[in-house]
Amino acid sequence: MKQPVRVAVTGAAGQICYSLLFRIASGEMLGKDQPVILQLLEITPALKVLEAVKMELNDCAFPLLHDVVCTDDAAVAFKDADYGLMVGAKPRGPGMERADLLKDNGKIFSTLGKIINDVANPAIKICVVGNPANTNAYILMKNAPNLNPRNITALTRLDHNRAIYQLAEKTGKAMNGIKKMTIWGNHSTTQVPDIAHTSVDGEAAAGMVDTAWANEAFMPKVAKRGAEVISARGSSSAASAANGVIDHMNSWVLGTEEGDWVSMAVFSDGSYGIEEGLIYSYPVTCKDGDWTIVTGLENSDFIVQKMKESEKELQEERDTCSDLFA
Repeated sequence: MKQPVRVAVTGAAGQICYSLLFRIASGEMLGKDQPVILQLLEITPALKVLEAVKMELNDCAFPLLHDVVCTDDAAVAFKDADYGLMVGAKPRGPGMERADLLKDNGKIFSTLGKIINDVANPAIKICVVGNPANTNAYILMKNAPNLNPRNITALTRLDHNRAIYQLAEKTGKAMNGIKKMTIWGNHSTTQVPDIAHTSVDGEAAAGMVDTAWANEAFMPKVAKRGAEVISARGSSSAASAANGVIDHMNSWVLGTEEGDWVSMAVFSDGSYGIEEGLIYSYPVTCKDGDWTIVTGLENSDFIVQKMKESEKELQEERDTCSDLFA
């Protein structure tokens, strides 16, 4: 049996984590042979609820779950952590401007970055979920200089999965036959869901749907799916977001399938003309716990324009929070 790894999770008493933690403990994220210690962080008023979640985790008697730590102290939650799932963040309230949300959550992630920098395993792999995820990841990165920036990512796998479903529904094909879906850019309404390089049962997806649907229906449907869920459910995506986290980390740690890639918001190396250093979603392949941006893809002028618009939004978000960088 492998040695247990420590998985720190923020916002651990929230709805996303209620769908997430049990799947981590069962081995779905890191493998059925990988024991885990869950180190769960919450604000003080939510600790009672978190203790109830711990009771349920223990009552499941997961063979891989070696311990559960509940705390309101980030230094305890991230002590020697090998993985960090940054789920907790302030939600956008009525009348709140995006800049206000950026500032409020930016303060949270700048503080967490400093703590992680000091107490976590220096090789910690981080997935930021709390919105605005890309910019929160950027702020955390800037406040954690001891960490490899390649190990700080943001979640666009949920968007990737949403895009696969929309294409499957449109073509009438099974989702497991859809390969090489791509999400470019920011996890926001400027994201760029792209089927130009996607295949469905080995055939080019672009030849199975018309361009008008891809550009005018598919792209905004995927980008605005979160708002659609909120409208129908009365609260934001929880189970599907948790599933995206599981998929993101599983691909990163255990590798992507041969002949396929996934979408991850990662540290830009300048590929496709995107500013170096931004946390930007690219198609990536994963092997041996590392990721590689898929290069050499030919993009249409329309897609390139959309990619640059998403880059511009990320640059503006970064500039709004520039006073929070260490």
